Amino acid sequence: MTTAPSSAEPTVKNVLAVVSPHVGGRTAGAGLATLFPGQARVTVVEAVDEDPAALREAHVIITGLSPVTAEHFAAAPGLELVQCASHGFDYVDLEAARPRGIPVCNIGSSGAEKQNVAEQTFALMLALAKQLVPAHTALTEADWALPRLQRSITELSGKTLGIVGLGHIGEEVARRAVAFDMTIVYAGPKPLSAKTEARLGGARHVGLDELLRTSDYVTLHAPLTEATRHLLDAERLALLKPTAFVVNTARGALIDQDALADALESGGLAGAGIDVFDPEPPTAALRLLRAPNVVLSPHVAGVTRETLVRIALAAVQNVADFVEGKPPRDVVS
Repeated sequence: MTTAPSSAEPTVKNVLAVVSPHVGGRTAGAGLATLFPGQARVTVVEAVDEDPAALREAHVIITGLSPVTAEHFAAAPGLELVQCASHGFDYVDLEAARPRGIPVCNIGSSGAEKQNVAEQTFALMLALAKQLVPAHTALTEADWALPRLQRSITELSGKTLGIVGLGHIGEEVARRAVAFDMTIVYAGPKPLSAKTEARLGGARHVGLDELLRTSDYVTLHAPLTEATRHLLDAERLALLKPTAFVVNTARGALIDQDALADALESGGLAGAGIDVFDPEPPTAALRLLRAPNVVLSPHVAGVTRETLVRIALAAVQNVADFVEGKPPRDVVS
């Protein structure tokens, strides 16, 4: 007997896409709907609670850096998935997601951000090593500062780079460090395979305190969790050599910003390259804005034109797969 085809329509999922104004907002998000299969209805907003009705009916929320709080979870009784359009996920309340079994995903395995974050990390390291900001400022003020700068300009070659968190992004940084003839040590939950360590120039897995004591450059690529908040506090910053540099392109709260300013102002640290802050944007009272020998950028490590396209496609693909009944990837909750 031939079974008649089912006339039931597939369930339509309501997708709330939060596209921050700093990456184009609703205008940039206008094309999102065309990337989803027919069983998804997309509403584009610039804040999660901008459209209360859409939030209440949402099955999926896609968000960049816009917070998804416990109140937002409570306001969306049918919510089934939160997709972060970023490597980080600290702006989503995971504790609110867990009791309801709602997966929260990032784009970690896509590698969408890894190339540019690694490039920005090296841009900051090179700017510090070559004293580009003081050199530029001196010239604009008619100060031929060559004799003074010669005493502080250094090379990356031969230096030890300590990588805190050697995941997708940390590995991209390590690959570039090999090209600069740097020695690599890394700290993380577990060591890489011997084959991977060999491919990364003989990288060695060490404890965090040993990494801080021995590194000339320390770069952070760890997620922000309660365990890693203020990972570099005053006590740990004091372990660094006074000639060492710290670079942070991950999350601002990984470092105690006041303790970092203290170390820079006292000469306990040679310099810092910072792309991320706590909070963002930073307030005018942030001491790092006036600290000596810092190179600062406004959280741009992952927002090149190319990267934004890769991020959007990775996030949308994971949601599209979920809408079609496939298990989501990169679940962080």
